[in-house]
Amino acid sequence: MPYDSHSRNSSKLIGELHLIERIRTRASASAAPAVRLGIGDDCAVLKPPPGHELLVTTDFSLEGRHFRRDWHSAASAGHRTLARGLSDLAAMGAKPLAAFLSLALPKSAARNTRWLDGFLDGLLSLASIHHVPLAGGDTSESPSDHILADIVLLGSAPAGRALRRSTARPGDLLYCTGALGGAAAELAALAASPRKFRNAQPIGDHPHLFPQPRLAVGQTLLRRRLATACIDLSDGLSTDLAHLCTASHVAAELDLAQLPLHPLAATFDDRAQITALLHGGEDYELLFTAGPATKIPRSIANVPITRIGRIVKPQKNQPQMSLLSDGLRFELQSHGWEHLT
Repeated sequence: MPYDSHSRNSSKLIGELHLIERIRTRASASAAPAVRLGIGDDCAVLKPPPGHELLVTTDFSLEGRHFRRDWHSAASAGHRTLARGLSDLAAMGAKPLAAFLSLALPKSAARNTRWLDGFLDGLLSLASIHHVPLAGGDTSESPSDHILADIVLLGSAPAGRALRRSTARPGDLLYCTGALGGAAAELAALAASPRKFRNAQPIGDHPHLFPQPRLAVGQTLLRRRLATACIDLSDGLSTDLAHLCTASHVAAELDLAQLPLHPLAATFDDRAQITALLHGGEDYELLFTAGPATKIPRSIANVPITRIGRIVKPQKNQPQMSLLSDGLRFELQSHGWEHLT
């Protein structure tokens, strides 16, 4: 919902009640049948579909860690805040029911209502595409000069049917959606020339600034019973594949030649391309397994699907993950993103 030019450019410090009302007004257009009572009371009231289970995920977006105001537009920061949580729901084949946003703003940001409106533009635009109502949250003054945003997402899946990372089996084939390394490549370009991306919009291909969660793919994998296990690629292929292998008590082999390289990473040298493919994070694609007899389409919801390896039985004194290249086998170690290391 647009605001008049005075409210968008006001330098007056915005109070918490005004902030809440601003968010409530902007979010009012995103009502959905699952939300019986949204922003304005002590709790939201949701009504999940009959025969479905609730799935809950939460993700922090921290200024200086997940976005920078001098690099990312406010719309990019808002979009990314929601996309991170939606990707978690996509990995489990869930349909989003509602989002809850908690914001801690420093006074420097509270004075700049243009930034807040831009953040909400990015978040609510993505929410509208995926029919996700913003049903509540919290606000506070940040204890530092950094913005802190936390998104909580609720989704639903048929009871007992949600995709998991712990159900891959030896003999399964390994697939991924889309292309890999694009987010790492765009982040490198952004770091080199932030001004070039200042006016970037969520159109075209911006895998770092405006990642696209694969909700339709995940829901199709669940509905058609195509996948035996699934995880989203937020921390990098090597790290997230290790998570899947550990949870499922299996090992994996990746075929380097089959990994789909994003065009933005094609300008890298060979070593940098391999690093982006294997360890670049924040692609928010889906990594999933399927039985060898299962026919997997080449694309789902207009998203390409690529077979990239297979699941094998773990062997003593053998690596959990192997990389096959030019007839040779190498141990693949996790070198993606990990907090607190």
